[in-house]
Amino acid sequence: MSRDRAILDAAAAAFYEKGFHGVGVDELGARAGLSGPSLYRHFSGKDEILATLLNEAMDELISATVPVHGDPARDLRRALEHHIDFAARHRHLVNIYQREVRSLVDPWKRSFNRRRGQYTARWEALFAQRFPDLGDADIASMTQACLGMVFSLSYWPARALDGVDINSLLFELLSHGFESFEPS
Repeated sequence: MSRDRAILDAAAAAFYEKGFHGVGVDELGARAGLSGPSLYRHFSGKDEILATLLNEAMDELISATVPVHGDPARDLRRALEHHIDFAARHRHLVNIYQREVRSLVDPWKRSFNRRRGQYTARWEALFAQRFPDLGDADIASMTQACLGMVFSLSYWPARALDGVDINSLLFELLSHGFESFEPS
């Protein structure tokens, strides 16, 4: 494993446990197996580490919103399945995003906010292609409801996840909700 990856993984665990502001550079270094000051050979500081974690996740999530099938229903399904799987596999990272995105500072904040806007626009385009009769406000609301439900997994208690195929459950809940928007 690369040293950068070790630092990022250690930071993700620390930020999840203690929050961004509850962890110092010395602790991040120690968790990654190096001294705090040597961390600066890899990253400019905690701000860049947080930005890198969030941007890595955003890279994967944005790439999953690209239509590949030429069929709006299949493209939306693919994006939903990917996002549900991502949220289930990376619950701690999604939780960090939801709690700590406000801790980003410029220049990372400005760049990340622009990317987040592009990400939302891609989701809205998927929904608009799938449900062409809906207006912009409905599409925007549907997008936020869907993403909110998917990413709420990061706060679900363990008992709600044990012994359940959470990916299938969440997909079924979402897709049956979409049925009400099907043309009559």
